[in-house]
Amino acid sequence: QVQLVESGGGLVQAGGSLRLSCAASGRTFSSYAMGWFRQAPGKEREFVARISSSGASTYYADSVKGRFTISRDNAKNTVYLQMNSLKPEDTAVYYCAADRSSIRTMSAHEYDYWGQGTQVTVSS
Repeated sequence: QVQLVESGGGLVQAGGSLRLSCAASGRTFSSYAMGWFRQAPGKEREFVARISSSGASTYYADSVKGRFTISRDNAKNTVYLQMNSLKPEDTAVYYCAADRSSIRTMSAHEYDYWGQGTQVTVSS
């Protein structure tokens, strides 16, 4: 069982930056690949980024590539999402998720554990 708690969301102007954190409980954090997803009002949850269990591999949605960076610190049981050059269309609730499988996936249905989400609002 893994419990995930996101933090770091807030209100920022377009062009600004935020760093989200996701703290995980449990001793098996380093065995999970981790992902970030987001969901805007009236829209489906969408994939943002993924990082392998070791941190060696990362993968991004085209919409955030070059602006967002996912990273992890297995010693701290934490995964991060650094978000730069934010746009109003990045406004959403951001969720972190843990995946037992090493097979890279963008599908939310493949992830096993989810946090409660943190709101990110980008004003124009």
